[in-house]
Amino acid sequence: MSLQDDLTAVRRNLNELVRSVERLERDVARQERAAPKPPGGDGTVFVPDTPYDSTLWTDSDDEGLGARDRRAP
Repeated sequence: MSLQDDLTAVRRNLNELVRSVERLERDVARQERAAPKPPGGDGTVFVPDTPYDSTLWTDSDDEGLGARDRRAP
């Protein structure tokens, strides 16, 4: 293959890639318009700055360390 043939093939493939990306962008935009919006707007979840209640961890084991009252193998 000559250099000119290679350049022609690259241009053709690049044009095909551009068309595919444009088609994908249109499909995504169409799906975003059709998808129902979650309650609360954009789906952002706000985590409070206040500490968690320590009773959430009552009777829990430390993962990977085993139970508090037993020895590791």
